Amino acid sequence: MNVNSDHDGAHADRTAPRSRMFPEGTGPAADPAGSHFERRIRSFQPRRSRVTTGQADVLRRLWPSWGLDIDGQRVLDLDAMFGGLPVVLEIGFGMGEATARMAADDPDTGILAADVHTPGQGNLLRLAERDGLSNIRVANGDAIILLREMLPPGSLAGIRVYFPDPWPKKRHHKRRLIQPEFLDLVAPRLKPGAVLHCATDWEPYAEQMLDVLTAHPAYENTSPGTGYAPRPDFRPLTRFEGQGLEKGHAVRDLLFRRVADGAAAA
Repeated sequence: MNVNSDHDGAHADRTAPRSRMFPEGTGPAADPAGSHFERRIRSFQPRRSRVTTGQADVLRRLWPSWGLDIDGQRVLDLDAMFGGLPVVLEIGFGMGEATARMAADDPDTGILAADVHTPGQGNLLRLAERDGLSNIRVANGDAIILLREMLPPGSLAGIRVYFPDPWPKKRHHKRRLIQPEFLDLVAPRLKPGAVLHCATDWEPYAEQMLDVLTAHPAYENTSPGTGYAPRPDFRPLTRFEGQGLEKGHAVRDLLFRRVADGAAAA
């Protein structure tokens, strides 16, 4: 996921790690899961970008009501959190511009947006507050722990994974998020008919995504004839994507629907 610079015009704080910037309960924790879970190979890299004073302010004000740490110590009640709206999990949102636009365009869907990038968390909350978006909640930490420990079966109306780190070096391919093990974990959390939507501008990763999704019995391709789908209208064209298109990158969208248990074998 590309990280774009924020535009709130505030001066950047040069120091203060998150653990000191946000006392417990007043902002995203530096290591929310702590030592409660095994240290697995992670599919993301922690980002140490500076948090602006504006971002820090909005995090302190809104985190207690609009944010949550992925600590793996509780099961989330998404109905209570989103007032009964169907909920889509977005894994990795950069600076949050596309997430905020999707939330504004579809106020009848809740977006649980997970990332580890503190400036992006602050910027997304700033956009949500500015635009009066009540259907966004921001989750801080490892999405794998969120899926495995904190989301009950059949709780999600969809999952979005837009422009994840492609880990281009062959020795790092094991760090790519879209793997058979990830699809195994995701499938029970999706309602039948829910869509797993991936997008990437890295062609080898797109090919891997297509291969593993096609091979998995819990999912069916919504574009079986072509494999890749046209970019749906609800996914905004981001600056990062536009820059890639200008460079001649092919952006691939993959939309795979969760089939009912047993349907794939029928």
